[in-house]
Amino acid sequence: MALLPVVAEEQVLRTRTREQSLCPQIWALLDNVYDPEIPVISIWDLGVLQDVSEHESRVEVAITPTYSGCPAMREIESDIRKTLNHAGYSSIEVVTRLSPAWSTDWMSEKGKQQLMDFGIAPPTPTWDVRKVICPQCVSTDNTLISEFGSTACKAMYKCHNCLETFDYFKCI
Repeated sequence: MALLPVVAEEQVLRTRTREQSLCPQIWALLDNVYDPEIPVISIWDLGVLQDVSEHESRVEVAITPTYSGCPAMREIESDIRKTLNHAGYSSIEVVTRLSPAWSTDWMSEKGKQQLMDFGIAPPTPTWDVRKVICPQCVSTDNTLISEFGSTACKAMYKCHNCLETFDYFKCI
């Protein structure tokens, strides 16, 4: 099922930052860095990758964690360094920005669809958990089982239509 696009202002600003960047080749390289906990979504489509700049021979990459205690951030930083090192960049600084705090509004529509295709219900744009869509059968007849799913940024639901349990990426 294709999701209806809801493009938040934050996502428009992120996209503009990328489009106006003087480092399109570095952005393209970083499109190959995926979230280690959800390996079907890139850090760009998840909304973690914020900015890329190059100062003389040093590359600076700004990332924002989905939440301040996210254990995947170390691996994401390592993957960024490996990707850029492999492409010939040797001086790399990865900066973690905590403000403004990450928001599900920063996810791309492609990323939300990738979550759905992977079996994780994407965040609902209205914060209305009654509209959580089962990624298996597309039903909204679901019940919250646990506030926490496989990771702290997800909740666990059960679908009353297909009887499957599934993760829901919480709207933040």
